[in-house]
Amino acid sequence: MFIAMNRFKVKKGSEEAFENIWKGRDSRLHEMHGFKQFHLLRGPENEAEGYTLFASHTIWASKDDFTAWTKSENFRAAHRNAGSNDVHYLGHPQFEGFSVVEGA
Repeated sequence: MFIAMNRFKVKKGSEEAFENIWKGRDSRLHEMHGFKQFHLLRGPENEAEGYTLFASHTIWASKDDFTAWTKSENFRAAHRNAGSNDVHYLGHPQFEGFSVVEGA
């Protein structure tokens, strides 16, 4: 199993707009082989730096299935307008990928 996460620093006051972008997205993840689950996670606020931390979290049967998603037309379609939403972020999203340690 493979877990893919992107962490976003969302500017204070842009949280609702950010969530609505994700809610309205046509990702077509469910069409992809090996896709298991998607979650959008809202984390703590960082008052000093003016952002709320969010993470998108997908679970895949394997890293190969995730990699296939990143090379698919569905991926390109889901991310087509991503650059136009930069106004809501502080910096670029930070990707983190994890392979599940079986039996641990």
